[in-house]
Amino acid sequence: MEEQKKQIIKLSRNAALAKAEHYCAYQERSQQEVRDKLYEWGLWKDDVEELISELIQTNFLNEERFAMAYVSGKFKIKKWGKVKIKQGLKMKRVPDKMIANALKTIDADEYLKTILVLAEKKIGSIHEKDAYKRKYKLTTYLIGRGFENDLIADVLKSNDLA
Repeated sequence: MEEQKKQIIKLSRNAALAKAEHYCAYQERSQQEVRDKLYEWGLWKDDVEELISELIQTNFLNEERFAMAYVSGKFKIKKWGKVKIKQGLKMKRVPDKMIANALKTIDADEYLKTILVLAEKKIGSIHEKDAYKRKYKLTTYLIGRGFENDLIADVLKSNDLA
């Protein structure tokens, strides 16, 4: 089956604004996501920047609010670590200062507890006799989830999982 090429729809400025407002109201968006969507709808650079400015003024688009929601959702629901969350926000072109502020909202105790819970859950599924290989697999898994290596080592050591 052949892939169908996406047709670029040329929207008027007002139609694009209404559609963008709906797009932002449905879920928190980064400026880059909205910018990409507006270009996808066939708008020119000047119109895109004007619409983004208007969306910010009407509070449909708020980069800080987006960063907070992203951090909260990825940590609490997906159980991602700070490294992976930071990477995701950088891909959405969120400024570093906003990323740092949003990451500060993660409770340190809850963060360590999450590492422990994930480690305990994963260790049951690792069928490895050699203790070093088991620790390596567990550490690799947790690093893949975006947690910091030193915190992983501390949690594993203090809970006799290593």
